[in-house]
Amino acid sequence: MAGPRTFVYRYTVSPRKQCTVGKCIKWLLHRVVDGLCGRNQPKRLEYGETWSLLEWGELISSLTYFFRVAVGRKCSDQQIKELLGDLESAHSEAVLQCVHARQEEIRQALVDRTYRICSTQLDDFNWQLKLALSSDKLSSLNTPLLNLSLDLTEDGIQKAVNIEMNKEELNTLITTLEAANKVVLQMK
Repeated sequence: MAGPRTFVYRYTVSPRKQCTVGKCIKWLLHRVVDGLCGRNQPKRLEYGETWSLLEWGELISSLTYFFRVAVGRKCSDQQIKELLGDLESAHSEAVLQCVHARQEEIRQALVDRTYRICSTQLDDFNWQLKLALSSDKLSSLNTPLLNLSLDLTEDGIQKAVNIEMNKEELNTLITTLEAANKVVLQMK
């Protein structure tokens, strides 16, 4: 993500809905959160011809992105208002109230989404350092090798994975793990 996107939308009240503009906005925001949490998303037809199909897709995408960023980054009220840009104060307040009311639910949906990417968990690991003195092709090799044993659980099933790495592969693994650790620390 390059930086926070500002989020602006326009609205009109659907002639089929009997609600005030404020209630319709709150209802839309909560329906977007419902969609983010795996339930029914709002439908364009529920809002009449307020937005074109392209605008509607962009609106839902922007709102979903906004809720993910606001909750995922644990934004303060001030940061949320900055993300909203020049949105009218009444609308900003409605968004802020929705974030506060549904924050834990959104956070859980983000955790579940992340968990679905990979449900494998590391239970234990063991390593051994070996020195390969020769091979069937070379009489003098003198190459250090690392044997890494991982005990994993995936969907309740335990399995062992053994990996043998040379020095370059080990350096690549360490660099990757350090980068992942930085990302995890930034998320806290």
